[in-house]
Amino acid sequence: MNRHHRAITLVFALHGAVSGSLATRVPWLQDHLGLGPSVLGLALLCPSVGAFLGMPTAARLSHRLGGAATTRILIALWCAGLALPALAPAPAWLFAAFLLYGATAGMSDVVMNGHAVDLERHLGRSIISGLHGMWCVGSLAGGGIGMLAAHAHLDARIHLGAMSAALLAAGLAAGRGLFTGGGEVGAPVPRRFALPSRAVLGIGVLGFCGTFAEGASADWAAVYLTEVTGAGPGLAAGGFLVFVLCMAATRLAGDRLIRRFGPVAVVRGGGAAAVLGGALVVTAVSPVMGAAGFALVGTGVATVVPLVFAAAGASGPAASEGVAGVATITYLSGLTAPAVTGWVAGAASYPAAFAMITAMAGATALLAGALRPRPAPPAALGTPCEQGERETSPRDV
Repeated sequence: MNRHHRAITLVFALHGAVSGSLATRVPWLQDHLGLGPSVLGLALLCPSVGAFLGMPTAARLSHRLGGAATTRILIALWCAGLALPALAPAPAWLFAAFLLYGATAGMSDVVMNGHAVDLERHLGRSIISGLHGMWCVGSLAGGGIGMLAAHAHLDARIHLGAMSAALLAAGLAAGRGLFTGGGEVGAPVPRRFALPSRAVLGIGVLGFCGTFAEGASADWAAVYLTEVTGAGPGLAAGGFLVFVLCMAATRLAGDRLIRRFGPVAVVRGGGAAAVLGGALVVTAVSPVMGAAGFALVGTGVATVVPLVFAAAGASGPAASEGVAGVATITYLSGLTAPAVTGWVAGAASYPAAFAMITAMAGATALLAGALRPRPAPPAALGTPCEQGERETSPRDV
């Protein structure tokens, strides 16, 4: 791993740590500002709104400033923004803080994934799955520290302020090692507002299905094990933890599988594992059986999002524009999946809802052909290292 790879790895871990840190202190925010469930729900919608507004503009910013500089700026803003929600003196200020927080989250997500695709092209090998695995590791670390802070009844203004300062310092250090050779000579200027194009629409549909299965499983795993299998609080939380750990471990090991078998075969195999896991969940009669099912689902869907971003970024000379287009679809899926799952569970049953999630996971295997590498445009032929990758990459089936 060279210094460029180490730097972007740290950026992904920091991004995850910010997300995990704030998630643990939402109850403190609710209590501190006296928010009812409906007002809190509106506040938690603001980050997604901010991300939707910010992400389509990220490609143009990256083109103007360069991928490395834009990544440095946005990851710094993202780390600094961690402290803002806890400082909000009233709900209106919390809404504004969450909008800004979401915008920097979405924009930094786009540019760091676009930067990762550029570095993949330079290195001539897959690294994107491992980077997303490190995002999971960072999220778990940030969440673990936040859990300890909440257990100690530490004021979130102190906790998130300290985390923000520490993560900002680490982000500035990581930024110095980022790869500065990204982008393509003669690449067209990205659109000001990069909505999904036809070139990435099929990739986006695959990403929608994978993100739906991932997000719904993560949000409803503990509830499902409690309501359907009679699991106690500890076992129910353990089922969610198993899901996240299996997903993180698979992403960390995913690049080796991708290099050997190719992205299409990896996603198809993962889709089959996720369907098997979903079947175990739907038919579970014990918490252990349900947790085993969630472990397989987490393993099966783990590589979908990283490979979708990699394929979108490689679909044209401007990596961040393709990533931005697909990211809007995956964020939409992540936003709607938990609510749709709840509606189906309420209208039918929890097993019926997870049968729907299993179908979404199965669709990733059917749609995996969208990841098949396409002939590169002349402007993107670039370095011998990249040409060697195209000549020797595994054949997808």
